[in-house]
Amino acid sequence: MADLEARYRGIFGDDGPVRVVCGPGRVNLIGEHTDYNGGFVMPMALDVAVRLALVPRDEPTVTLWSEQFGQRAEFSFSQTEQTDAPHWLRYPMKVAEVLAQEGLGLRGFRAVLDGNVPIGSGLSSSAACEVASALAFLVAARPDVPAGPAGVAAEAHGLSTCRLAQLCQQAEHRVGVRGGIMDQFVSLHGRVGHAILLDCRDLSYQAMPLPTDEVEVIIIDSAVPRRLTEGAYNERRRQCEEGAGRLRKFDADVQQLRDVSLELFEAHQESLPKVVRRRCRHVITENTRVLESAEAMKAGDLVRFGELLNASHDSLRDDYEVSRPELDLLVEIARGVKGVLGSRLTGAGFGGCTVTLARPEAVEPLREAVLAHYEKETGLVPRIWVSEAAAGAAIEV
Repeated sequence: MADLEARYRGIFGDDGPVRVVCGPGRVNLIGEHTDYNGGFVMPMALDVAVRLALVPRDEPTVTLWSEQFGQRAEFSFSQTEQTDAPHWLRYPMKVAEVLAQEGLGLRGFRAVLDGNVPIGSGLSSSAACEVASALAFLVAARPDVPAGPAGVAAEAHGLSTCRLAQLCQQAEHRVGVRGGIMDQFVSLHGRVGHAILLDCRDLSYQAMPLPTDEVEVIIIDSAVPRRLTEGAYNERRRQCEEGAGRLRKFDADVQQLRDVSLELFEAHQESLPKVVRRRCRHVITENTRVLESAEAMKAGDLVRFGELLNASHDSLRDDYEVSRPELDLLVEIARGVKGVLGSRLTGAGFGGCTVTLARPEAVEPLREAVLAHYEKETGLVPRIWVSEAAAGAAIEV
């Protein structure tokens, strides 16, 4: 991304000190569709992010220039329900809405919005935008907040970063996707060189060191975009809620699928409609895979970790039915490369990216194999990159 401060002055002029905030994207190593079921996930923040360069204003209006869309748009704090706003504007607009309802005294600003998180790729560009927008509102209301991690700005307003993640999640729901807490949480809590093992029910978490000298995380964008608001994601969430409700008849302690043991599920799975049964089986076994992955990482057993990634993809493909032929092809190509430990789709599915765990010496052979076969078979040009685990959201300037 270009120098956002200079870009701001080129668009809006020289009208005060420019602050810059960022919210990173994320890749989920394992634990898919478990977060909104109260379960476990293991994502990491990425070194791609959404940034805003802003100058606070006294008017109750936010004016944004989007570099990615080449559009200028604005909203007032009394008009966050407008339905004709550009889709990208709805994220900061809904963040403003939930922050105001939380009791935050909002102040307007003008800003340039830019990002290099691929949109529609399953790397959570929406959560990155929500988190960056939230930080922009916090900084605009308290311009004296110094540069530093997101927690600095949150604490200045009496908020925890956990609460800020929940508020950003609420904004996502109001946009139209009833996602879990994972994306916003890891965008705020990412740690350099670590994945985050998160309990999505109580928001307790552990930083899990990634042995970067032994393994690389490779992300491959299938070039198949997805739009979660089209309904398939929300449909699966409803199916999970139906399954938990039906299984509650056999154990009153079941509130979410997180509470269903494999034994309870196997004993009563015939009581579930076939499609609901498959959805529940994925979530219940995926929670187990996340916890096993954490133990494998602690033990340094990267081979086992890779096997669990493979099992996760197979379950997402067969039981949760969120894969696509293009994602399956990328996984198949990766698994055929010597030194690849495991590969799976990442994010909600229906398109987007795969994540692959590989020995360092396998990175180039993997790249060559994908470039040799994927475009030929699909007509699509993939994007391939290796990412380190990055730090969480911050006020950069």
